[in-house]
Amino acid sequence: MINNNVRGSQNSVSMDQKPDERVQSHRCELLDLPWEDVLVSHVFCHLPLRLLVSLQRVSKTFRSLIQVYLDNCRTFDPAQTGPHIPREAFCSILRHNQVLQHLSITNCSDWITDTDLLPVIGQNQQLQHVDLRGCAQLSRRALVSVSLSCPRLQHLSLAHCEWVDSLALRSLADHCPLLRSLDLTACRQLKDPAVCYLAGKCPELRALSVAVNANITDTAVEEVAKKCREMERLDLTGCLRVRNEAIRTLAEYCPKLQSLKVNHCHNVTESSLGVLRRRNVEIDVEPPLQRALVLLQDVVGFAPFINLQI
Repeated sequence: MINNNVRGSQNSVSMDQKPDERVQSHRCELLDLPWEDVLVSHVFCHLPLRLLVSLQRVSKTFRSLIQVYLDNCRTFDPAQTGPHIPREAFCSILRHNQVLQHLSITNCSDWITDTDLLPVIGQNQQLQHVDLRGCAQLSRRALVSVSLSCPRLQHLSLAHCEWVDSLALRSLADHCPLLRSLDLTACRQLKDPAVCYLAGKCPELRALSVAVNANITDTAVEEVAKKCREMERLDLTGCLRVRNEAIRTLAEYCPKLQSLKVNHCHNVTESSLGVLRRRNVEIDVEPPLQRALVLLQDVVGFAPFINLQI
């Protein structure tokens, strides 16, 4: 009897509540959700970094929450924050992060120096992808730091980093045997011996660019072909001293080759490229006949009909 009275009393109180009050009593705020298990792992990962950084201004609690996200973020790409990111913001965002796997700083190339980058590299030994394209104010110390701190490194872009020298590249080769792709476009200090050393130490390389480097000759290309049998993409654009002999060696030793760039390699002709074309390797220069037709079309304004069966 007493239990019935109590239950009836509770029901009467519930019925007496206004609808808004009942909704208010069951309302769940965003910050009430588990931070690391829900918000960080399943919500914030889908939001642009620019928005998350701006949320830090909402309140102290939001600032703490966003810092938890940044500390556990495995990918950092400043492109998500806009065309430029200030030095202070870069240092603040990454000051406590020790779990980065992907790091791109191309949008910081105007100002970033060794002083800014080395602390980030030193505390993130799980890095697998690093993009330093166009970072002209770095020095060889940056590459040595990457080599010594990132034994799991698989993908590295150093395009247009003219400070990359042979000693720094040797350090990379010695300490990063898992390297799969390396972009050395316009790293003009590098010569054949450094590239040969790299090929011998990193046989798992699948993508390599030594484009825009007149120092590279057949010696380096042939060594890459013989030591890196898994090679799939090779960029030799503008390597003026590479000749047909190197391309034939490449065709012989690299059965998995899918893409070859030899534009502006004036000593490479169809006599060596034809073998690769028959294997459906994608090549960035057209066969001679097709090039001639394109030029003729530009001159006369239409493509002439030619019976190729003659």
